[in-house]
Amino acid sequence: MNRVVITGLGAITPVGSGKNEFWNSLVSGKSGIDYLTKFDTKDHEVKIAAEVKDFDPTEYMGKKDAKRMDLFSQYAIAATKQALDDSGIDMEKVDAERAGTIIGSGIGGISTLESEKEKMDEKGPGRISPLFIPMMISNMAAGQVSMAFGLKGSSMTITTACASATHAIGEAFRMIKSGNLDFAVTGGTESSITPLSMAGFISMKALSTNNENPQSASRPFDKNRDGFVMGEGSGIIILEDLDHALNRGATIYAEIIGYGSTSDAFHITQPDPEAKGARNAMALAVKEGNISLEDVHYINAHGTSTYFNDKLETLAIKTLFGDHAKNINVSSTKSMTGHLLGAAGGIEAIATALALYNGVVPPTINYETEDEECDLNYTPNVAVEREIVHAISNSLGFGGHNASILLKKYN
Repeated sequence: MNRVVITGLGAITPVGSGKNEFWNSLVSGKSGIDYLTKFDTKDHEVKIAAEVKDFDPTEYMGKKDAKRMDLFSQYAIAATKQALDDSGIDMEKVDAERAGTIIGSGIGGISTLESEKEKMDEKGPGRISPLFIPMMISNMAAGQVSMAFGLKGSSMTITTACASATHAIGEAFRMIKSGNLDFAVTGGTESSITPLSMAGFISMKALSTNNENPQSASRPFDKNRDGFVMGEGSGIIILEDLDHALNRGATIYAEIIGYGSTSDAFHITQPDPEAKGARNAMALAVKEGNISLEDVHYINAHGTSTYFNDKLETLAIKTLFGDHAKNINVSSTKSMTGHLLGAAGGIEAIATALALYNGVVPPTINYETEDEECDLNYTPNVAVEREIVHAISNSLGFGGHNASILLKKYN
């Protein structure tokens, strides 16, 4: 079996674009949440979101190409270009048929769906764009990325709600580990800050209504948390066979050594009350990585800032790690980025890799009031320097989908 390493990072996020701006924002505790500007929120109960700021697609693609893509695909192209540039891969010198594209998206082109539906209502079905379907369907980010960069290996989209990107990374890891690919562009992308999408999550009572204090609204594990904050963007990493990376002198940020995937088989939105699915996903990743539980130093939690997720993810960590749980630094970077849905695991894998690479745990900001059901070390409010050898990134999605990846400091 091949060893699999991370050699490139690309981030389009609410706290900044590019790996350096993204990372510096996280370790400084910067929030990317503010009042929503993409549409008039007059009739919406929630007025806040974590939007990508100052995004210009023409920095990454031609203007004509951008017009033929939904925003979620534009974000994926941009993050992929950053990641490939960061990796130093020269597509002229690699086997494109062994280069994969595995990208997660939970919702896909919902902004295109909404705009075309409005057009049909106002002007009739004859005015619907012939690009409507290829812009909307959720596989098109992976399709556009593979076409834009000439990646001719396995190309697919994973859609498992908020676990999409972590599942995509895990599946790409397995393809490279088994020898089917030399490298893969993987991660997630999402652009769901739209009137209909926001209204749907508001109706579910899933979103924070702390409109008065946008930057304090996402407060994972805090007793006064009241829901997640919608985010958007893309996190793309380059996974590569270790020998392939070494042969071209690549920078290696971290190694992926384990992946776990489970289902709660319990409820469409609520986690299993015993947290067995989340626990078992982490356990499977640790088992594949062939390490002891005491070797895990950091967990980038799913940590959505909702009552059930934070309580039950805490329970999953405690039941798996036992007494060692109190020695693990846990943090939720969603406190700063908001929740990117299907893209969350992409940017959080980047955060986890950089935590290993730099020996710094990013904080959970807005942590003020301890919850007796959430009693771990959540790295409150301030980043912590710590030697991290092994770290886990968790993603848990509606439908009971659970995914965990285990990263190791490369040496």
